[in-house]
Amino acid sequence: QVQLVESGGGLVQAGGSLRLSCAASGSIFNLNAMGWYRQAPGKQRELVAVNTSGGTTTYADSVKGRFTISRDNAKNTVYLRMNSLKPEDTAVYYCNTLPVVLSWGQGTQVTVSS
Repeated sequence: QVQLVESGGGLVQAGGSLRLSCAASGSIFNLNAMGWYRQAPGKQRELVAVNTSGGTTTYADSVKGRFTISRDNAKNTVYLRMNSLKPEDTAVYYCNTLPVVLSWGQGTQVTVSS
């Protein structure tokens, strides 16, 4: 089964930036929409960004204009560029297909300090 490995998280001050990466062990990117999800403490996991195989992108209202999702099919990798980070962006970030069909990876922790 294809496995997903997220990386790139860390501790950053409000207003800062991070770039997350999601590497897949198999070639699914030409067939599936890929999304970035996040789960904050005590909250349900939510979808924040989607990139379809055709290149269309959509974003949750809470991150629109600040986050950018992109994909490199040759590298089987999806990225999430996060700018103007806010404390409310603090969460564990995961990638997966849309709809979700793969096992979840370990995620990458993003902590934004005020």
